[in-house]
Amino acid sequence: MRIDGRKNNELRPIKFTHNFTKHAMGSVLTEFGDTRVIVTASVELKKPKWMSDDDQRGWVTAEYSLLPASTNTRCKREREKISGRTQEIQRLIGRSLRACVDLEKMPGITITIDADVIEADGGTRTASICGGYLALKDAVDKLLASGELKENPIIEPVAAISIGIVNKEIKLDLNYEEDSHAQVDSNVVLTKSGKIVDFQTTSEGEAYEYEKMLELFSIAKSGINNIISLYE
Repeated sequence: MRIDGRKNNELRPIKFTHNFTKHAMGSVLTEFGDTRVIVTASVELKKPKWMSDDDQRGWVTAEYSLLPASTNTRCKREREKISGRTQEIQRLIGRSLRACVDLEKMPGITITIDADVIEADGGTRTASICGGYLALKDAVDKLLASGELKENPIIEPVAAISIGIVNKEIKLDLNYEEDSHAQVDSNVVLTKSGKIVDFQTTSEGEAYEYEKMLELFSIAKSGINNIISLYE
């Protein structure tokens, strides 16, 4: 048994609260155990400035931040320059959400996903992707209802989960304590049909076997299927 009483292949309690804020087109309070992230989707009826005039796609992008009191010691706001870690996570969230939409079906529309971590206990980036998908879907549904979108650009749901090897055992959905002691740390992002969007895996000490990686991925896939079942 783990420190919080879960089985090794068991997810933490997960909760999605829709319409959590008033003004965003989509907003979801995402909770994975004690990790809590407010994820919002804001819509602009224009494409990014960097996109060429003959490019008729829309765009989905993301921003991520840890609020100062979200960790056990206060983290400073990144006002002028964001850290390399934050940039990496923002890009991961953006890539993951663009992978589940057909950008050509949302011409002239930019959707920005903001993930603000209010309490961090491991898995903040994967929770942000899950909440980001739901906030994106809520925004798309409203754009379809208003006529701003003519057809649904969402191809299929996407979800993500952390997994690792801690004390030589594979454990799903790591909390902070487990993550900080993991010998192998991985994040897996998959679509509902099982297609791989991202699979990051790092050995923090000794190298590990190929067969162990396949087992790790299989358990993560099962966990992602369970998360997606909670979307409806």
